[in-house]
Amino acid sequence: MSVTQDGAPAQAGAPRAGSDDPSGRRGPSRRRRKTPDPRLQHVVREQASVWTRMKRERWTYAFILPGLLFFLLFAYVPLLGNVVAFQDYSPYWGVGGSEWVGFQNFTAMFSDPQFLGALQNTLIISFLQIAFAFPAPILLALLLNSLISERVKRVVQSIVYLPHFISWVIVISIWQQVFGGAGPAAELFSAIGIDNVNIMSDPDTFKALVVSQVIWKDIGWGTIIFFAAISGIPTELYEAAAVDGAGAARRTWHITLPGLVPVITLLLILTIGNVLTVGFEQLLLQQPAVGANAAEVLDTFVYYRGIAGGDWGLSTAAGLFKGVIGTILVIAANKFAKRLGTGGLF
Repeated sequence: MSVTQDGAPAQAGAPRAGSDDPSGRRGPSRRRRKTPDPRLQHVVREQASVWTRMKRERWTYAFILPGLLFFLLFAYVPLLGNVVAFQDYSPYWGVGGSEWVGFQNFTAMFSDPQFLGALQNTLIISFLQIAFAFPAPILLALLLNSLISERVKRVVQSIVYLPHFISWVIVISIWQQVFGGAGPAAELFSAIGIDNVNIMSDPDTFKALVVSQVIWKDIGWGTIIFFAAISGIPTELYEAAAVDGAGAARRTWHITLPGLVPVITLLLILTIGNVLTVGFEQLLLQQPAVGANAAEVLDTFVYYRGIAGGDWGLSTAAGLFKGVIGTILVIAANKFAKRLGTGGLF
């Protein structure tokens, strides 16, 4: 028989003290479980799926790792050396012992007439290459695509690809033999009454010569990407256009060119990003013949002023300036392309 706290006998069926159950039985305490956040569950599932895919494709990532390490060691880690642009750097003292001078190197750079001349030459050559060298592979790809004979197309492709695999030293030597003062070009001009013609050493025509060399060397290699883009265009579009009476020119204008627009946009954005980078080796080899006023560009300026002259701070400032401008141009060109509705690089 149970009693209450004051000693009185408890009535049958009366609830016990401290019990919430009206039947008088004390049941086990139940804790409310917190409902997990659905967003947190989604993140956990995504992380689990990512790790699952990485584990499943581990050999694919193993093949990616060497390329990733290459760019990390030779592209991103060297970016730390840009601190030299803000120092009066001396290889003897190193980065830690050299004096910090702030933006003094940049001030000296923009007041240097040699730098301004190199910048002007770089911009002129770059815009000439964009205007003439960039569309050349597109025109060649369209021309070869219009050929009916596959054998002729393959032969022409093989011929125009070959100069890309020749070094600039050999290219300049070939052009010197053909267009130099003792070459066939000079003899042809002499036959028509124009003597002492040396195209390779003429500063007035040097920029056009540089663009011509780039076209001759890389036009075949550039057509590879455009051929791949053309092969991805459905043949049904050409067949339907031919049934509607469209000729070859109209099929090229209304089908092939629109199909090439995404690739052209991508390559143009990358080209604009390298607008301050022109062929260093190509110009370095020809600068003694035409002079620094015609062939000095930013890359050769950095070489002569930094490596050859020992002015490490100023040359690093010029390189950093080139990189910053290139990044800004890529971002601006990508946004402009997206506004036009043609897609972008990222």
